[in-house]
Amino acid sequence: MKTIQYLEDQAARAERLAKRITDTLTIEKLETFAVERRREIEVIAGRYRRA
Repeated sequence: MKTIQYLEDQAARAERLAKRITDTLTIEKLETFAVERRREIEVIAGRYRRA
């Protein structure tokens, strides 16, 4: 569960940063990063549910 919390924190941080900046490319990269972390969380959470 520690991993899930870490990924959740990373995704939230990226989303907060994306709201504060104006550079479109950086915003897109941060949003993509956040989506990837959330997908990772879903995969890990799915493993825990099946176990």
